[in-house]
Amino acid sequence: MPRPQAYVTADAVRAARGVFWAQGFEGAAVPDLERATGLNRSSIYHAFGSKRGLFDAAVQSYLDEVVRPRLAVLTGPDVAPDALVEYLSGLRAAIAAVDPGGAGQGCLLVNTATAPIGGDAAVRAVVAGYRGELRTAFERGVRARFPDRDPAELADTCTSLVVAAFALARVDPDGAVRSLDVALAQAA
Repeated sequence: MPRPQAYVTADAVRAARGVFWAQGFEGAAVPDLERATGLNRSSIYHAFGSKRGLFDAAVQSYLDEVVRPRLAVLTGPDVAPDALVEYLSGLRAAIAAVDPGGAGQGCLLVNTATAPIGGDAAVRAVVAGYRGELRTAFERGVRARFPDRDPAELADTCTSLVVAAFALARVDPDGAVRSLDVALAQAA
């Protein structure tokens, strides 16, 4: 009879997500993942197939538990006129607080896009899909705020400024905040 699983998969994935977010895929050594998840190497490989399998699960967890809940104000059935400003203001506050457990680390996917693993076709597709989700959400926010305006240009501008802020968050939080200030001024 097989032994019962002694861990909660979602908890292990969240713990690994923190390691990948802080250290990147390449920088996350298996011993670091073992310490964070409480799993040994064989359990990680049995449950996820490989370090990459665990990374893919962490990316999916990031999208489902971090990205999409934050975007919910812009993706729900009824988008309020101030939803875009609310999202941008919340992101600005998180980066300004230099929260090492969240926005102060930038975005797991933007960080990944600029790392060696970002050249992988599957990773490129996930990052492009994420950027598309941001763009679509921002377009909905622009439409709600400015119903008589073509939302495309401002949605593109906000998307670019948010991605730039995520890219700068670790190394230049003030620059990241300034990027979001520009987006907020455009959305005001």
